[in-house]
Amino acid sequence: MGGLLKTVVALRLADAGRGLFCALLAVVVWVALHEAGVDPVVTGLAVGALVIAYPAPRGDLERASRLFRLFREQPTPELQRSAARGLASAISPNERLEQRFLPWVSFGIVPLFALANAGIELSGARLADAFTSPITLGILCGCVVGKIVGVVGSMAGAQVLSGGRLRPNVGWGSVTAAGSIAGAAFTVSLLIAALAFEGEELNQARIGILASLIGSFAVSWAVSGVIGLLPAARRTRALLGTSEPLTDLGVAVGERHDHVRGPADAAVTLVEYGDFECPYCGRAESAVRDLLGSETDVRYVWRHLPLTDVHPNARAAAEASEAAARQGRFWDMHDLLLARQDELGERDLLRHARELGLDLEVFRGDLAQRRGARRVAEDVDSADLSGVSGTPTFFVNGRRHRGAYDIDALKRAVEQARRRALVGG
Repeated sequence: MGGLLKTVVALRLADAGRGLFCALLAVVVWVALHEAGVDPVVTGLAVGALVIAYPAPRGDLERASRLFRLFREQPTPELQRSAARGLASAISPNERLEQRFLPWVSFGIVPLFALANAGIELSGARLADAFTSPITLGILCGCVVGKIVGVVGSMAGAQVLSGGRLRPNVGWGSVTAAGSIAGAAFTVSLLIAALAFEGEELNQARIGILASLIGSFAVSWAVSGVIGLLPAARRTRALLGTSEPLTDLGVAVGERHDHVRGPADAAVTLVEYGDFECPYCGRAESAVRDLLGSETDVRYVWRHLPLTDVHPNARAAAEASEAAARQGRFWDMHDLLLARQDELGERDLLRHARELGLDLEVFRGDLAQRRGARRVAEDVDSADLSGVSGTPTFFVNGRRHRGAYDIDALKRAVEQARRRALVGG
């Protein structure tokens, strides 16, 4: 047992990106559990739990950028391998393994596992016997009814026992739908049934699992249909709830600190962490403009995240926008910098200031003294607190927007946030 614990600890501390090393350790764990009389499936569960997932840290991304620049300057095989390892290490082991093995697992291993463990012999007589068996009926009721009772009941119990302090972050319709679909267990249920039963009882258990799969889908379809028949306001409340939503934004928006464009009492706040030299931020700017032009209850906040490892002029451009802000022209400079991303040198910044009619002596002095550096650093710190490592990154009412940032995607995110805000209000 002590040797097994040491192996598990070694696996946890090792770099999970080293596939062969981890595979050898996993084999050691498998043998140890097998000799101890424990089913080998526990090996997969243990190894899976130890392969961690996390967002790409900004420090790892900057290191990967430095390695790639070295390879760009001297494209040697050694630097190529170093850059490849650096790029891979910036992504969590969980994501690397998922990218490598997901097609094999989804289209090969899982279907083969299910087929190998199913082996259900179906006939009228066997079905009649199964649906009078307490094993089949117990599995069917436990999965289809028990999961709903367990999910909804635990949520309701937590809310009652906490005096309302703990409650679902979504509506009860969503909770019920989640409970109903949670009963659709298959592969692991077949494995447990094979360990617990044999003979005719095993066949009855397998029929119960198959029936619960069908029953859970049917119940979840019925729950979704009932929710869809509700009036719009009640449907929104049933899906989104009335609780204060959890937020991903580490530092809340402040009118005194942040650069805000739009009405202060807007129902939706869109925060962007951006880099004036980032081409993707430049492309996103048109979508943000269209959004602000078509919406009257959205305010937009820009926060600096200059990626200095790939954009050498980004920090100077950010400080130039803060120098313009000291003269009340932040947004004018913001728009100009994003429109002219290939003109961010020192002379270019002075020319932009002259074009905007700023006091050049004051502007030049602010740049020389780096009076905007602290403000930029505060935004970078808030990005770290929010787990932001790349640009552009958007937050809609404090919740991180994932996926595309074109006008249609942003409109959908804003509309969902608006509905949640209206329900909560």
